[in-house]
Amino acid sequence: MTSPQIVAIGDACLAIIFEQQIDPRVNARCVALASDLEQRRLPGVRDVVPAYHTVSIHFDPRHADRSHLHRELERAAAHAVAPALEAERQPIEIGVTYGGKDGPDLASVAAFAGCSEEDAIRLHSETVYRVYMLGFLPGFAHLASVDPRIAMPRLDAPRLQVPAGSVGIAGAQTGIYPCDSPGGWRIIGRSSVKLFDATREQPSMLKVGDRVRFVAA
Repeated sequence: MTSPQIVAIGDACLAIIFEQQIDPRVNARCVALASDLEQRRLPGVRDVVPAYHTVSIHFDPRHADRSHLHRELERAAAHAVAPALEAERQPIEIGVTYGGKDGPDLASVAAFAGCSEEDAIRLHSETVYRVYMLGFLPGFAHLASVDPRIAMPRLDAPRLQVPAGSVGIAGAQTGIYPCDSPGGWRIIGRSSVKLFDATREQPSMLKVGDRVRFVAA
């Protein structure tokens, strides 16, 4: 593991950047660091957000000493060690109705892979994915990595509305739209799970570091 960098993202956010790659070990290090920083309760820090290879620390400039915060982050990042990967943790299973009106892009994904729709479904559902980040929409979990054979790029022109629960592919990523939204991912199915509910104690059903398996309904 290389030494992380700390960069400013505007005047109210510092980002700790690790190796820029989709790697469960890098992401696990980010998760561990984010947990450590949350427990430290550094003055002025509003939120700590882990992602693929970064940890973003949002702070209130009026109540945080930026230089002191930067030094604290440097020390924490230098000692951040990822725990052993959670290979034994049971994946969260999410049922999906593939194809038809729920998956308008399944045929094109199968054509991209040079296989049948049934094989495309198998390739998507036989993989156990890791939640690498939450973003774009509240509760939108970015999962990776999709089998390269079905890792079709985003649509050239995004749809104006994608129904909540839609399961899509965007290159190496897959994910579920938590609400009706514009979007450019290749929609191959739909799930009935409620990924985000602001009334729950933990609004997002999934968190970074979780493991997910899709099950054909």
